[in-house]
This record gives sequence, structure tokens and C-alpha cells, in this order.
Amino acid sequence: MLAASFFLITTFLNTFFSPPSNPSLVSTDWAGYVVVSDYSNPQPVVVGVNGSWNVPQVTVSQADEFSATWIGIGGYLEETLIQTGTEQDSINGIAEYSAWYELLPNDSVTITTLDVMPGDKIQASIKLVDSDTNEWLLEIADVTKTQRFRESFFYNSSRLSAEWIIERPLVDNIISTLADFNTVTFTDASVTVDNKVGTISGFPFAQVVLHNRQNAELVTVSSLSSNGSSFTVNYLVTPSVQSQLSRPMETRSLRQGF
Repeated sequence: MLAASFFLITTFLNTFFSPPSNPSLVSTDWAGYVVVSDYSNPQPVVVGVNGSWNVPQVTVSQADEFSATWIGIGGYLEETLIQTGTEQDSINGIAEYSAWYELLPNDSVTITTLDVMPGDKIQASIKLVDSDTNEWLLEIADVTKTQRFRESFFYNSSRLSAEWIIERPLVDNIISTLADFNTVTFTDASVTVDNKVGTISGFPFAQVVLHNRQNAELVTVSSLSSNGSSFTVNYLVTPSVQSQLSRPMETRSLRQGF
């Protein structure tokens, strides 16, 4: 992962082009699924999220390309977001992999105790420990290498949403070119909403698809599995298609809402 001063794994400029009530949302940097308590009137009752995936192997490119795989709470139509995941990039012709966490608006933090590599199975969870003090427990483990990071944080989250996302991050406030990650499958996806634990399909959810401004699809997002706990994101585009959006964003950020 790049130094935090270079870029953040954030959704500050993430723009959804469909209304919140629509079960399918189009984004310029997210792909995956979002769960809320109610899309017409979301409540601050999302208090836990879990997910697993295998670190994808990126295809090395001469141009710098980036991708991030993560779970999170918050960030949908508002500015709070607590998240953790892995980074899969091609930088200066070399593939780079790392694990990280971030509590917006703070910079992302690389987890140096996790030595993630392609194919490693990752398990991650974020849960509210104490609602009175806003204490959260964040865990991410490289199951393949039996390495685990576990730490508590005090953070004032909106608790409005949960996410399972492949992201094309910002680099110097410009949407980056998405690294060719081939495919990522999220499994064991679950969420706790108002003390009820269930899979994605057990709550109001929306599929998020990643398009450029010419409405070209950059990845494909599968339907949920029969039990609602897994889905697959496949890399789709060529660099020439992506380059049409590799410039400063011109739309309102998610911090400003719709």
C-alpha cells in the first residue's frame, strides 16, 4: 500500500448516480454490495460486518494501477467510514500487496504485521463493542499465514450502512486506473443490524456497479449466492476505457450527499 500521504482508501469522491431507493447503484469507484436498515429512511443501527476473500493477483502493468478489497461500516451518503481490507496494486511495474485499516477522515494505516500475498485467505470483521463510548473492535486475519491484527478504536460512526467492496481509489485526488485483479469472491458475508445477525440478502441491500462517465462497465458484479453470503466481482475493462475517467472528479462528493 502506498504511503498515507500519497492517497487514501476513501469514498470522499464516490458518486452514486442512482437514487438510494434503487436496488442497483452505479458508482465511479465502488463495486459490490451495500446494506442499510431502510433505503427510504436509514437508521443508525448497523453495528457489525464480516467478510472473507482471497487476495487477488494483479496483472503487472507499465502504468500505475490500483485496487482495494474491503469491508466497512458507514460511508453511504455520509462522511463517516470505518473499514479494513487489502490493497492490490501495480506500481512502477511491480505488484504490491498489503493489509490496512482506515477511520475517516484519518489516513489509512498499513498493517505491517500481516504479510499478505496473492491467494492468501483473508477474514475481516468490524463490530461495535460499546455504544456508550463508541468503541469498535476491528479484526483482520491472513488465515493462510495464521497472522492476525486485532485492535479496538473509539470512533463516532453513523452506523447507517455496511459494505463489501472492490474499490478503484483516488490517487492525488484523481480517480486511479483500476488494477487488473482478475476476480475476487467475497464469502461469509454477514451484518448485524439492530442486534439481528444475517447475510446480505437478509436485509435491504443494493448491488453497486462500477462505471465510467461514458457509462462503460468496468467490472461485473454477480448476483448473491443462494444463501446471500457470497458474490464475485470480475475485472472487465481495458486501460483505454478507464483512461476516459483518469482525471479530477467534477461531481459532488459523497461527503456532500446527493
